[in-house]
Amino acid sequence: MLFDPVILAMIAAATVFAGISKAGFGSGVAFASASILALVLDPAVALAVMLPLLMLIDLASLPAYWRKWNWSSARALLVGAVPGTLVGAMFFTVADPNLIKLLIGLVAVLFVLWQGVVGLGVVTLGQNPMGTMTGWIAGLVLGFTSFVSHAGGPAAAVYLLGRRLGKLEFQATTILVFWAVNLLKSGFYAQMGIFTQDILLVALMVSPAALLGTWLGVKAHHVIPERLFFLIAYVALFLTGSKLMWDALS
Repeated sequence: MLFDPVILAMIAAATVFAGISKAGFGSGVAFASASILALVLDPAVALAVMLPLLMLIDLASLPAYWRKWNWSSARALLVGAVPGTLVGAMFFTVADPNLIKLLIGLVAVLFVLWQGVVGLGVVTLGQNPMGTMTGWIAGLVLGFTSFVSHAGGPAAAVYLLGRRLGKLEFQATTILVFWAVNLLKSGFYAQMGIFTQDILLVALMVSPAALLGTWLGVKAHHVIPERLFFLIAYVALFLTGSKLMWDALS
């Protein structure tokens, strides 16, 4: 089934979408690529197919953002992401994906609404950038949700948007964090036998789509003004959270 031309075309389209999102707009909606594939593939297979492609996108994106990241923010997320990934690996087969999606989606949507209320001046709380402890918690959630559903983007976005980073710092930090987290995940996926020869062959066949999406994403990032970039990031986070809740409840 994986080698069916229609399935391969869907995987390629989802990969281009993920590449544009991850390389250009902070990874928030990239998780939807696995969700799209889960409509026609077993969810575990969809996750396994996408991980090597996401790793290629991370690797291809790194040179464009090299050392442009905010290291203190990245470090806080990674400190939490390591145990979060370990917990995700332990509970991969028993975790309720719908409950996870519902909780993460709710946090993402409420965060965007809160930022909108603050931006309009309705309230004046929450103006200080998020601290290290919040980063650890966000990283823990990121690691867990990334392992079980490739949906770590919202947790990272909530924290990094709350850190008031510039466009380039925000994007570079996201790329660095997910490159490290996906690399860590891949070892567990391999040990658990989630990768198969067919899955890796399909990922190799679709790899040009990953590189195309990455190139388009980097180009878009440098063309789009900072104000518009963060508007897109907030809209993407809101849509991502909404879709997670919709998937969970339906």
